[in-house]
Amino acid sequence: MTDLASKKCIPCSGDVPALTAAEIEPLLAQLDGWEVVEDHHLTKTYSFKNFADALAYVNKVGAVAEDEGHHPDIYFTWGKVRIDIMTHAIDGLSESDFILAAKVDRVAA
Repeated sequence: MTDLASKKCIPCSGDVPALTAAEIEPLLAQLDGWEVVEDHHLTKTYSFKNFADALAYVNKVGAVAEDEGHHPDIYFTWGKVRIDIMTHAIDGLSESDFILAAKVDRVAA
């Protein structure tokens, strides 16, 4: 199986169905600490020791998102960053969401 973080996100035009629970399971197994909410989106919260470290992480995630052309919802507060990822064009999950999640984890390391 190819490492998700080594793949590239593929733009979605909305003409493919969202992943099913059975398709989500093996992809989720390749991620660490991510949760699937109602087979609709991925979510994960990262903790930091201060505001500056959390902000720096948000900026790193933003750079990855721009590079991939796939943009998560980012919630940022003192010492915490929550990332929610979904494919808006299909109102659900695609493989690109899992790829982005793996890349987001990689910049946290």
